[in-house]
Amino acid sequence: MKLKYIQPKKLKVLIALFFGTAGMGIFVGLVIATGIQTVYITLLGVINLCLGGFVAWVLVTQKAKVRDSRKYK
Repeated sequence: MKLKYIQPKKLKVLIALFFGTAGMGIFVGLVIATGIQTVYITLLGVINLCLGGFVAWVLVTQKAKVRDSRKYK
């Protein structure tokens, strides 16, 4: 499966957002929240953690964008 090229700066911002919200969600779900909301908030935090891992994998595995020198002559 080939994904569209995404600028590394955008991917780094997405990684920071996903991991930040994942940490906050897991912390709130396990420490602060009580009742059934604990499960939902923790589950959403784990989903954000997985999305952050996927975006990090995309950043690491995508090839660098190289300009075609034939176009600029």
